[in-house]
Amino acid sequence: MAETDYYKILGVGKDASDSEIKKAYRKLALKYHPDKTKGNKEDEAKFKEISEAYAVLSDKEKRQQYDTYGSADFQQRYSQEDIFRNFDLGDIFKEFGFGGGGFSSRGGGMGGNPFFQGMGGRGRGQRQNIKGNDFEYEVALSLDEVITGTEKTVTINHGSINDSIAVKIPKGLVPGKKIRVAGRGDASPYGGQRGDLYIKSKLLADPRFRVEENNIYVTQPIKLTEALLGTKKEVTTPLGREISLNIPPGTRHKAKMRLADQGIPYLNKPQCGDLFVVIHVEMPKELTGEQKKLIDKLAKTGL
Repeated sequence: MAETDYYKILGVGKDASDSEIKKAYRKLALKYHPDKTKGNKEDEAKFKEISEAYAVLSDKEKRQQYDTYGSADFQQRYSQEDIFRNFDLGDIFKEFGFGGGGFSSRGGGMGGNPFFQGMGGRGRGQRQNIKGNDFEYEVALSLDEVITGTEKTVTINHGSINDSIAVKIPKGLVPGKKIRVAGRGDASPYGGQRGDLYIKSKLLADPRFRVEENNIYVTQPIKLTEALLGTKKEVTTPLGREISLNIPPGTRHKAKMRLADQGIPYLNKPQCGDLFVVIHVEMPKELTGEQKKLIDKLAKTGL
């Protein structure tokens, strides 16, 4: 379904006030009103378009629904009759200085208003096919759970009804990703298909590791002499596996060493991110007398 930008139609921003929206509609209505355009079909279509935009944006509830769910979803939920229900063009046009005959839709949608017939309104049978609202739920996961997958019981509140659902969380549900549980969203207001439940994750902080998407970072401290001469360290992965890491001579402070495929699995893919070992060269705060003598000797060699 094509997107309809009601704000663009009226030439206002999304933060426009009620008075700004009314002023914009008045200006366009004066230009495209049938009394002015004398049967021009293109101008009639434009007038219907701006009137629909004003009917939505001048109604607090409809505007909120439009801003929340977007154009396509809004048009699925609201027929043309719904949009113009309790919207009295007659009163508006009287206020603007036009005659208001034949434009009242108060209490009866567009019935009795032939000017707005054929604007694509949906009948009751079509509205019954409208899907209920989707629902999002954020579940807190540890780093281990994101790596291995888990199962969580989530409780969704649908008005007066609490719905407890056992959800299998797959590997790789990092923040920013979602999984869909079909048919566990809100009920359709017209008896159609239920909406869907979307599960997203909130990663719990782990003092040992830092996570960026599917990559994991761990800090490995080494001594100054180890950085100069090289060394070998055992690095522990988030799942407790020990990996021997060779640190070559001359390794600099904050150097990153990559352990491929030791990060978080990608959602629904066989690949994994990487584990990056960030080297932290520890500088001594104080030197003993013997250490100072040795450093002096090194300095004389040009090191």
